[in-house]
Amino acid sequence: MSKVGVVAIGRNEGDRLIRCLKSLIKEIPENSPIVYVDSGSTDGSVEAAKNFNVRVVELDTSVSFTMAKGRNAGFNYLRQKFPDLEYVQFIDGDCELISGWIEKATQTLEKDLKTAIVCGRRKERFPEVSIYNRLIDMEWNTPIGEAKACGGDTLMRVKAIQEVAGYNGSMICGEEPEMCIRLRRKGWKIQRIDVDMTLHDAAMTKFAQWWKRSIRGGWAVAEGAAMYGSSPEKYKVKENMSGWLWGLILPLLAVVFIWWTFGSSLLLLLGYPVLIWRIYSYRRSLGDSTDDARVYASFCVLSKFPQVIGQSKYQITKWFGQQVKLIEYKTPN
Repeated sequence: MSKVGVVAIGRNEGDRLIRCLKSLIKEIPENSPIVYVDSGSTDGSVEAAKNFNVRVVELDTSVSFTMAKGRNAGFNYLRQKFPDLEYVQFIDGDCELISGWIEKATQTLEKDLKTAIVCGRRKERFPEVSIYNRLIDMEWNTPIGEAKACGGDTLMRVKAIQEVAGYNGSMICGEEPEMCIRLRRKGWKIQRIDVDMTLHDAAMTKFAQWWKRSIRGGWAVAEGAAMYGSSPEKYKVKENMSGWLWGLILPLLAVVFIWWTFGSSLLLLLGYPVLIWRIYSYRRSLGDSTDDARVYASFCVLSKFPQVIGQSKYQITKWFGQQVKLIEYKTPN
């Protein structure tokens, strides 16, 4: 039996899931167990996975779904059925595993026994289809070396994940960096290596999808700051303050004080092009093309508005003790 197992999670991924499972069967070591965890799909995903002879875990439909619960369920299944596993590859159902990744990631974990997580380059499958896919592809391109967090696709050391009891199942987003905080506090490391890891299919072709995803990002910022903002690293504090400032406070001041300032308060809005220029210059320093840097900077500033909506949603939900609901931007494939 291989020492590597795989957990794939999904909800109504359709053809994306088929591509994911095919890549896993092709690329992972022989006899490696694969488990697909389904969060209430209605598109035949469960039947499709079973047709590939992949083990399936279906989450309880009577409780709210989260990706964290899905990953925990898959991980616990593998640990119960295959207690000798050393590593688990987590992958989202809208991604495909790239050839050679498992071997190189496993070598990294075996080389440094204090490394808990190894992640690589996640690329968009169709970055040319829409400006939103293109933005996400740029977002995935994170720095090489020791990192503070990872994304959904990673190879993890079983011992380390057990030590922190896995993901926080109550979180609807941002669960990966949250678990990484707990791992780093126990002395574990997260490594980002210069290797292509997965192809992701965001399938984001509409502005409304991008807007919803940005709202979800705002929720993650607010929750992260609430949980760890008082820690020495001030997790998400800067991002949280930035969302409130640019997404609400600045435009509110500009409008409210128009009468008293004879319209001069509108000069505050000049802060937005200044911010765009600063982000543009930063992205250019990282090697982005002029066009990529311009697009990234513009949408980064525009995202402050849906971000603050997400931050507000989080606060309102917590204040009134409302049920937390997923913020989904994808439609069934």
